[in-house]
Amino acid sequence: MQFPADLHLGSFRVSAHLVLETLAFFIGFRYFLFLRRRTTDTISDSNRIVILIGTTFGAFLFSRLLGGLEHPETLMASQHKLLYMFANTTIVGALLGGLVGAETTKYFVKEKNSSGDLITYPLILAMMIGRIGCFTSGVYEETYGVETNSVFGMDLGDGLHRHPVTLYEIFFLGCMWLLLLAIEKKSPLKNGYRFKIFMISYLIFRLLLDFIKPGNKYLFGVLGTIQISCILGLLYYSKTILMFIIKPSSVKAHA
Repeated sequence: MQFPADLHLGSFRVSAHLVLETLAFFIGFRYFLFLRRRTTDTISDSNRIVILIGTTFGAFLFSRLLGGLEHPETLMASQHKLLYMFANTTIVGALLGGLVGAETTKYFVKEKNSSGDLITYPLILAMMIGRIGCFTSGVYEETYGVETNSVFGMDLGDGLHRHPVTLYEIFFLGCMWLLLLAIEKKSPLKNGYRFKIFMISYLIFRLLLDFIKPGNKYLFGVLGTIQISCILGLLYYSKTILMFIIKPSSVKAHA
């Protein structure tokens, strides 16, 4: 496979990453609407729309803020700092920013019900499609791993065998989806816990995955910006994590 992968439409060349990223948003949102029609949404139409706007704004803002801070020395050296931040995004920033945006919006509209459960599966699907797009960019986007001699190593465009971390993430997301389905089939979860389980699991996964990704480490020379953000996100969910450990049955709807 040649990296970066492009789609050829006659004399035009289109980035496969761009196409797949666009499809991720479109398909994910259509899947959300499909699920909402098939389930009873505990949130009113007006509040759901406002919360979606807040979530989108938070995800957009934080994905670029954290993306820019991933390499602060490059950001500070850039002559066009806002443009640099706009061009650099990260899914961890989008998830945490979306969470902040949703919770802030819910506070102002006085919405007590969880807004995350209904979006969890569409979000996983969109992330999987988006990560396929990242994979097609190879080493031409910062979503590749360090060199490895393992059987999983791949040449992503620079002649070196690297961890294909985007494929690892796609596999993880697929397993997460199946696990959540299995858990809920066995025993329904309380409102909000589907999304919480997903967020906690993904933050732990990214915290560990980034140890095999290149990049500067700022905290103790070990942790990068994304990993620090994951830890902050896990601290936010610390009470939920303790509940899972001490009394896992308490998250079930019938408990």
